[in-house]
Amino acid sequence: MTRSKRIYVLDTNVLMHDPTALFKFEEHDVFIPMMVLEELDNGKKGHSEASRNARQVSRFLNELIEAHGSNNLDGGVSLAPPKGLQLRSAESVGKLLFQLKPVETGKRFGTVMPDNLILGSILQLREDNPGIPVVLVSKDINLRIKASICAVPAEDYENDRALDDFNLLFTGATELPGDFWERHEGNLRSWTEKGRTFYEVRRMPDDGWYANQFLYLPGEDEVELKVAKLDGDRAILQIVDDYRSHQHQVWGINARNREQNFAFNALMDPEIDFVTLLGTAGTGKTLLALAAGLAQTMDVQRYREIIMTRATVSVGEDIGFLPGTEEEKMTPWMGALTDNLEVLTHTDDHGAWGRGATNDLLASRIKIRAMNFMRGRTFLNRWVIVDEAQNLTPKQMKTLITRAGPGTKIICMGNVEQIDTPYLTETTSGLTYAVDRFKNWAHSAHITLRRGERSRLADYASEVL
Repeated sequence: MTRSKRIYVLDTNVLMHDPTALFKFEEHDVFIPMMVLEELDNGKKGHSEASRNARQVSRFLNELIEAHGSNNLDGGVSLAPPKGLQLRSAESVGKLLFQLKPVETGKRFGTVMPDNLILGSILQLREDNPGIPVVLVSKDINLRIKASICAVPAEDYENDRALDDFNLLFTGATELPGDFWERHEGNLRSWTEKGRTFYEVRRMPDDGWYANQFLYLPGEDEVELKVAKLDGDRAILQIVDDYRSHQHQVWGINARNREQNFAFNALMDPEIDFVTLLGTAGTGKTLLALAAGLAQTMDVQRYREIIMTRATVSVGEDIGFLPGTEEEKMTPWMGALTDNLEVLTHTDDHGAWGRGATNDLLASRIKIRAMNFMRGRTFLNRWVIVDEAQNLTPKQMKTLITRAGPGTKIICMGNVEQIDTPYLTETTSGLTYAVDRFKNWAHSAHITLRRGERSRLADYASEVL
């Protein structure tokens, strides 16, 4: 069954969000109203991500027109992607259409709002192309409401979704069935190597395991395992370390629940280069990442220093420009770092002087960096913590992760219920994107922290407020 050809009208915010959106509508045509070109022109100045994207869209449009020849644009321009542009979907074979005549006076919804001019051009387009479905694609909810009032089908731009339903996101930990050992009784092999216990089992069709996924069997036979290796129809499982016992502390910190224990196992494993931690406020993401980083930077000296960065998106009103160096400007954003360092530098027995000396020593090994200046950098043997990563777009996330040089470990953490960036949702956040894309890689791990460990007051507030 062949799908009927449609014309998709792209709003400015879609192109400024994803410049490659032009080439992601397969065999369908794409229509650009004149008002969208005006808004792209107005938005191209500046150094923000949106401004860079606006300039990139203009370059794409220019390349397409030059390849076609600018004499006759009546029939549209072929939407063949430029060389060097790698797209996940099949190559586009649709056409790019421009608004070639002004909107008739009767079809305007007033001339003030850009949205109204875009709507007028859509109604004109529909009249000029009877029988062809015309769909508006916009990330602006209000424009989609206006379009619905005018009986124009409108959709959100969903091509950049990591997955359809956030509840389907990989959690990193799975409960095993109660009869797990009985199921594998005939084909189970176990051995001990370098003080660690391993099991080799045959994979079941419904397992759906990934490398470094954590598995647990609750109850009397409680056991916590990690998928150490997947090899065809066999899986090698390893019993994880127990960081809840006082003999096994990380920088004086113990895991308080199962998920925190799994997180410590992922953070302390030198074979894992990329760790994502999801969890609501108070689940211990920053504390775990800092404790593991200090233990491996100061004690083991596996890493040279800790670099901490975060997306600087205000929750309330902005407080204006901040004075000082890059580090000083970032300090107000790093309250989480100072709060957690207080917990980790429990040196009360040495008095105020001892506490101050410890803080100075740690501060010399912890660098605070702004995300704006990450391009072109390479981090060698660094422990990089990216806080509030839910506010990053997939493109920004890629820019950050590709900074990693040899011996560097990156920890991305955040709470996708607290997204403050416009046009980002739970399913399009860069953090969700990273969790979904990295789950198949043997050197990455993910864990969703579920239980708040801040205080009974914080736990109750998160439930009832």
